[in-house]
Amino acid sequence: MNERRINGVHVSESRTEQTHLLMPQHLNSAGRLFGGQLLSWIDMTAGIVAMRHTSSNVVTVAIDHLNFKDSAEKSDIVTLIGEVTYTGNTSMEVRVDTYKEKRDGIKIHINRAYLVMVALDDDTKRPKQIPPVILDNEEQKVEWEAAVLRAQFRKKRRKEGF
Repeated sequence: MNERRINGVHVSESRTEQTHLLMPQHLNSAGRLFGGQLLSWIDMTAGIVAMRHTSSNVVTVAIDHLNFKDSAEKSDIVTLIGEVTYTGNTSMEVRVDTYKEKRDGIKIHINRAYLVMVALDDDTKRPKQIPPVILDNEEQKVEWEAAVLRAQFRKKRRKEGF
């Protein structure tokens, strides 16, 4: 692991943004963005964030919060923005926010998801240690505190068999 990775990685260094134009193949029978398509894009965005943060292959362990606030329709522009919110020893939490944009340029937040990603060692394919995340502002610190609570809740659910 190089020195930059040992000391940590700034949130901005792994931040990822993807943009898609909604086409008919992305829609459900009601003419709105198919939830499975959005979930695929969310998982891809989170994976890229995690790969950038760890410089390694990663796997999705959990999607424990997915909140659909609004829909998107054909010809909307859909943008997903992912950032690391928390790091543990081998895993991290990634938040992905999704926005829709009409032709007037106004962006509307339509979805937020939190995913847990684990870095894998190239040789053993087992979890490996990851660099800590470096928080640069109050918003990131607040998100970290919320992520700690979500991590505790996930551990409790796992212990209870959920």
